[in-house]
This record gives sequence, structure tokens and C-alpha cells, in this order.
Amino acid sequence: MLPPDLRSAEAQALAALQAAIRSDPTGRWTAELRFEGLKILPLALRLAAGLVEGGLDLRLLFPDAGATALAKRDAPALAPRIASLSDHLRSQAASGDATTGLPLLLVAPGLSDYEQVEGVNKGQAGPLLMLNGALEDAAVGIGSVARQRRKGFLATWNCAYSLIPLADAALLRSFPEPWTLFRRNADGYRAVARFEQKPDAEQQALALRPDQAPSVADGLQALDRFLGSLSN
Repeated sequence: MLPPDLRSAEAQALAALQAAIRSDPTGRWTAELRFEGLKILPLALRLAAGLVEGGLDLRLLFPDAGATALAKRDAPALAPRIASLSDHLRSQAASGDATTGLPLLLVAPGLSDYEQVEGVNKGQAGPLLMLNGALEDAAVGIGSVARQRRKGFLATWNCAYSLIPLADAALLRSFPEPWTLFRRNADGYRAVARFEQKPDAEQQALALRPDQAPSVADGLQALDRFLGSLSN
């Protein structure tokens, strides 16, 4: 079911993450809510609080010192659980412990954080979660070996939750349910297709407009037209 507002989406994402961890306690799981205007810090803190309340001894890792400081300021109860990626790696190296079983939540790491995320992954024996990560690259300025290594690393992650707005449509994955494509009609959003794997643009276009040619896929653009309250 497509969530009607942000808090409903958060509850859905929390339940999906918890179910994913139960199914594979050592897995690598992603969660993403991809629409314009979303404030990632409060979302991450609320999700983390929910996971901790559910019994997960979670640690939150942020990309840099600034984001880490803001998180500690805004969530003093979670502050002992919050660190930066670099702080975590230094602490791990200093302790001499090559791995850790503590569940980790990586909050919005970007392209520049790829090496550190890979390092955290190598030292992580327990569940590793990533919220709104952006580790993919356009292959500009890097060699084929590095590109293949990155693709191989990203392929080890599974999606626990994904909510993506499209043009007059939305794509949802909430573990353990399959990917579901919704089309916006006059009376609201209605499911039109389900997929075991994330559908590409052509598959989305064919499902939304089966009477049109596959080239329509080129016209799909990510818009924040649905669930306007999500960005508030």
C-alpha cells in the first residue's frame, strides 16, 4: 500500500527494515525515500530511535563531522550511538578488532564516501543499513577496474525499503513484498504492476502505458508531484 504521508512512510520503512534484519541478521540493506525537499537528518534520527526501541543496539554513522555534530545536538538521547564514518574506522583500527557485530546505520553517504563505506563494510560482521545512499557513479574519471569493483560492491546490497516518485506514478518496495508500481488516477494512486526485481525505465513505461512504444521510457522523469506532504 502506498503511504499517504511521511509518518506513514516512516512506519512502513521501519517495519521493512526490521523484517529484513530478521530475515538476514548479517545482511546489507538499503532504505530510500527519493523525493525533493526531504530533510534526511530528522528522518534518520526517527528511524534510528524506532530501531533502538525495537531492541536493536544500533550505531549511526554520518559522512562528516558537521552532520555528526548536528545529529548529536538534535538527538541527545542517541548521541552515544552517533559517530562519523572516519571516527568509526579510526576506533575500529585503534581497538585492534577487525570486525564488529553491532548493527550500523549509514546515513546518506555520497560518492566521496565510497572508500570509507567499503572499509566499514569490510569490518562489519553484523547487519549494515544504509539510508538514502548515493554511491553510484557515472563512470567519469575512474578506470574500468575501479568501476567494476564498485558495481560488485553495490550488488551485495539488498533493498529493504524504497519509495520513489515518478511522473504521475510511484514505485514502492517494502520488504518482504515485491516492487510495486502505482499509477496516479483521478481517484488516487492504484497499483498497476509488481516486479521481483526493481523495474527499469522501459519496464515502468510499458506497465504504465502498455499501448505506447518502449521509447516512452526516455520521457520518464523523477518528480515530487505525489505525496506532497512527505516533504513537509
